[in-house]
Amino acid sequence: MKILGNSEIITLNDRKEFIHDGAILIEGNKITDIGSTDTLRIKYPHAEYFNLHHKIVVPGFLNAHMHLYSTFARGMTLKGAPPAKFKEILEKLWWKLDKNLTTEEEIYYSAVVPLIEGIKSGTTGIIDHHASFGLVPGSLDILEKAAIDIGVRSVLCYEVSDRWGKDLSKQSINENSRFIEKTRKNKNSLTGSTFGLHASLTLSNETLEECSSEAKRLGVGFHVHVAEGIEDVENSLKKSKKRVVDRLNNFGIFSNKTLAIHCVHINKDEIDILAETKAMVVHNPESNMNNAVGVAPLLEMNDAGVLIGLGTDGYTPSMLESAKVAYILPKLNYGDPRVGNEIVENMLFKNNGIFFGKFFDNPLGIIKKGAFADIVMLDYYPPTPLNENNFFYHLIFGIRESAIDSVMINGEFVLLNKKFTKIDEEEINYKASKIAGKFWEKI
Repeated sequence: MKILGNSEIITLNDRKEFIHDGAILIEGNKITDIGSTDTLRIKYPHAEYFNLHHKIVVPGFLNAHMHLYSTFARGMTLKGAPPAKFKEILEKLWWKLDKNLTTEEEIYYSAVVPLIEGIKSGTTGIIDHHASFGLVPGSLDILEKAAIDIGVRSVLCYEVSDRWGKDLSKQSINENSRFIEKTRKNKNSLTGSTFGLHASLTLSNETLEECSSEAKRLGVGFHVHVAEGIEDVENSLKKSKKRVVDRLNNFGIFSNKTLAIHCVHINKDEIDILAETKAMVVHNPESNMNNAVGVAPLLEMNDAGVLIGLGTDGYTPSMLESAKVAYILPKLNYGDPRVGNEIVENMLFKNNGIFFGKFFDNPLGIIKKGAFADIVMLDYYPPTPLNENNFFYHLIFGIRESAIDSVMINGEFVLLNKKFTKIDEEEINYKASKIAGKFWEKI
């Protein structure tokens, strides 16, 4: 039993409660009481007390779309002319990288580095979309081990694609099914699972039919890239005379358990399908800008009632960074400084938590009784008044990653006073660099 006291608590509950000199009681991996510091210390005199010295306490940030395996691309030089189109980026970089991930060590260390960096920026949970076509069977177990070793909550899946042939496509389907069944049988509070698909661009009708049938058997949804680049749309029209959302919907891909990633090149009819099926769209602004694919129609999707979340797509492990860019981008895209504020606030503080809640038994992204104790402590002393209505703007304009002092996940400190409690960060980065150097020789 622990009490985190003498803090300023941003609950992010429906009433946006802000508790001055607040305290949180944690028993096991859950929050069991909230109140004033004096009240909780008197009420629970035998609890271990942590004096937070007026730090701001917030729910941990949740990343709704990540590619942990992309880490080893950092600083890597590509041979030949730089890719000029999105499809070329896939072919010359990402598909080469994922095909050459062939060892457990490569998969493990490419995952632990961004997990560590995510914690340092306040991220306590990720939904990851994995590909390692040099080693498919058991690869999700390696990711699960990495996440548990670091202490991060994760939802994992494997990217099914026909780009490397039918055998690897079948292995990918089997890896999703195996891991989903494993996580149900051997349930733990840190790991969830779903069914991964690459994109319409690299999926045949036969494979989509097979995946749809398997997902129905398992009772799960999908984690799939949707119309990220115009190439996805052109390919879908050529193959089926249907746009991407329409084609995928014909195979039953969209439901309230499905994450539709990007959705940059979609029209009104496709937005309506996403709204009707209650799929969640995940916006990844930095990645979309970096790949020059365009900007998702956030206002149109929001007006149609689509649930929109926020991710990073492997561009960064930092949700704080992604939120700052997501706040600015719609203003530029729509030419209106008034737009996007509430949408982005909901993405980060509300919608990601709603979707994470589909994979875990207790609420996430909120500080309340019964929620998982996934908590971030900020060493931030506001130079202007801070209250329940303006914390988001302090986050966007004032709070930096350097303010992340301590992070608790599942009721345990994984970062305390800026120091990791479970791992040696320096040693991990040293090993990762050595492994990445050898990996580059294969590309």
